[in-house]
Amino acid sequence: MKLADLRKLSIRKNLKIRFQLPNGMECVITEHGVAQIPALRRAPDFNLEQELGAISDFVLEPVAGRDQKQPAPAARAVRREELASMVSAGPAASADHEEE
Repeated sequence: MKLADLRKLSIRKNLKIRFQLPNGMECVITEHGVAQIPALRRAPDFNLEQELGAISDFVLEPVAGRDQKQPAPAARAVRREELASMVSAGPAASADHEEE
């Protein structure tokens, strides 16, 4: 499972994906597929893709839609294996082609 896979999943499912980095900082992949580390104040001295390999616990946080009458479902914790199965259950690679 790569960072790009999580970014695609967050966009497709309208989720924020949160996980704790080994250095204590939290990473959030937004519903727009952007990986953010809010506590980071300078250029990182680590590679987020490499750090992802050591992560085993994630939190999936559904984002409320435009209709604010219904609250967003509660966030839930998932293990790496469950998240990997969600990533692999995505649309076929043939759907990810560029238009000419």
